Amino acid sequence: MCILANGRAFAQVVADKIVAQIGSNIILQSDVTNDLLTIRYQAANQSQPLPPNFDCELLKGQIIEKALELQAQNVDSLSIDDAQVEDAFQRKVAYLMQQYGSREQLERAMGMTIDQYRPSIWSELKGQLLAQQEQQKITQDVTVSPAEVEAYYNSIPKDSLKYYESQFEASQIVQYPTPNQDVVDYIKNQLQGWKKDVEDGKYNFAELARIYSEDPSAKQNGGQISMNRIDDKGKFDPDFFNAAFRLREGQISPVIKSQFGYHIIQMVSRVGNDAIVRHILRIPPVTQEEINACTKKMDSVWDLVTNKKMDFSVAFTLYNQDKNGQFNAGAITGGYPQNPISPFTIDQLMDKDLATVIPTLKAGEYSKPMVFSDPYTGKQGVRLVYLKSRTEPHRENLLDDYISIQARALAQKKQKMIEDWLTTHVQDFYIKLDPSFSRCLEIEEWVKNSNDRVEHFSSTKIVR
Repeated sequence: MCILANGRAFAQVVADKIVAQIGSNIILQSDVTNDLLTIRYQAANQSQPLPPNFDCELLKGQIIEKALELQAQNVDSLSIDDAQVEDAFQRKVAYLMQQYGSREQLERAMGMTIDQYRPSIWSELKGQLLAQQEQQKITQDVTVSPAEVEAYYNSIPKDSLKYYESQFEASQIVQYPTPNQDVVDYIKNQLQGWKKDVEDGKYNFAELARIYSEDPSAKQNGGQISMNRIDDKGKFDPDFFNAAFRLREGQISPVIKSQFGYHIIQMVSRVGNDAIVRHILRIPPVTQEEINACTKKMDSVWDLVTNKKMDFSVAFTLYNQDKNGQFNAGAITGGYPQNPISPFTIDQLMDKDLATVIPTLKAGEYSKPMVFSDPYTGKQGVRLVYLKSRTEPHRENLLDDYISIQARALAQKKQKMIEDWLTTHVQDFYIKLDPSFSRCLEIEEWVKNSNDRVEHFSSTKIVR
């Protein structure tokens, strides 16, 4: 049975066998099978069928990785220190915790604690880092000329070229109506009361979040959020983000004000820079009179930028109240906040109000100030949108998409260099291959070029 973590599966293997050996490094059937299950799962979600014998490609990649690791260790004397491995371990654990929802659920799925998991995967992570370092050493001087980029482009069947929808670059200035202070005081007192009740053991934080939080996702996840102190800086409200990382495991924050409203935050678990927290969000309601006052102020900003009395960047600095926008000058992105996309297509916008307004603008135009509700919290605000650029829909071509095509051509050339490197150096490695993979023609080619040092074998059964 395999438990899929939307990254790599955890396999509860009854019987396993060695399918390849490179020097002292072995590859198990489960290593190939688990990767194949994961990629099939991802391909099914994207409606992309895998080519036949895809397990051959996976095994080929794993053989290359093991060979690169040996070259790094035994020939080039490259090294990876424990701090680098620990960083890779923390990133892997954080990713898995995000997939499973909590440290407890992850440990239950693995059948071991995080501390027990570390030594079981340590050497694998170290080997991967060594292989990456060796690959970078081999390919560091690889470049592609314009002629090679053109040749790569011409090798792609015309009906397989990507089709690009119109892409947009846009920014916004956001203002929020000021709520009545009596309403704010009531909400803060309410949150302080819940904090005390949880600390006294009267209520469960997650259950309170499901019932009372105005974060829409709280109904399903009890207000839970995963975040990384380094990678996610700028993706969360800075006051919320900083307050969360000041907490110890199990601790609940005082009432925190963010641009979205007022919160109390509970630290669920933390491993290095990665944390899982829960929060309860309350948004002070605003009256129509308060919304009208905010709209009137934004009308003045619109007049300044449209009549070129003030540059957009200056207006943004003076009037924007969206704290997340401070890190990117108000840039609007597609996708989820954790994985922003820019430029974006209209169908990548999570905010459907923006999806209606942006296509009506020409490059360089500003929208009239408009009232909106935050798509994640429902908090009302007023915004002004500036469209910086837009492209026309088109089939991928060298004129419009050269950078993207160049990157793929370079990646392909580097991959071929690594494969050619192993073909050239295969006689330097002691390699065995299970007969069940003799159908993998490219691997068999390495066998033929090995001067009889590469051999087939009957694999050993491993029971675990």
